Amino acid sequence: MSDTASYTRNERTTPTRYRDRATWERDAIHAILDAAYVCHLGFVANGTPVVLPTIFARVGDRLYVHGSTGSRPMRGAADEGMPVCVTVTLVDGLVLTKSAFNHSVNFRSVVAQGIAQQVTDPEELAVALDALVDHSIPGRSGEVRRPNAKELAKTAVVRLVLDEVSAKTRADGADDDEEDLDLPYWAGVIPVSTVYGTPEPHESSTGELPAHLQNFRR
Repeated sequence: MSDTASYTRNERTTPTRYRDRATWERDAIHAILDAAYVCHLGFVANGTPVVLPTIFARVGDRLYVHGSTGSRPMRGAADEGMPVCVTVTLVDGLVLTKSAFNHSVNFRSVVAQGIAQQVTDPEELAVALDALVDHSIPGRSGEVRRPNAKELAKTAVVRLVLDEVSAKTRADGADDDEEDLDLPYWAGVIPVSTVYGTPEPHESSTGELPAHLQNFRR
């Protein structure tokens, strides 16, 4: 893992609009990635662009995505690897303005580009699979049965090293044009947040609900 505070800025990682909302700071990018459950993995298959939603995990400067050994991204990332674009977006608020044109959302997002490669080293694969479980519930991988040989034979993991990556955020109020401020319409921000409900046990579940899952928040 690099000791530098920021990722390298280049043309591919610099937004063409609202550049003041962009950051290449490593901690800021990691925080957004760690807060998201789902990423969107973009790649080209047979000349056609494809974007797939999938769970993921970060370990240092590496992103891991898993899937079936027969899936398109897993096959494509074998050998020399596959060019990909991975995105994550978190919505924090609905921004309502007095004009239709200026409506927006408050958000945090990350875009990462690079060559995804299939993980073949058994030790790295074990780390990646644990991280994919722990990304949802920290420490969960140590509380459940380990993957068996049959499951591992059907599972592939690809790695994307975080190098060409940037974040973009908006955390502002309504931004109306001066001439619209006196219009008789409500304007402002409706905050958006994730709410966790009461855990619902499976019929086969035994024992008490683990303490760390009671009133779970992330």
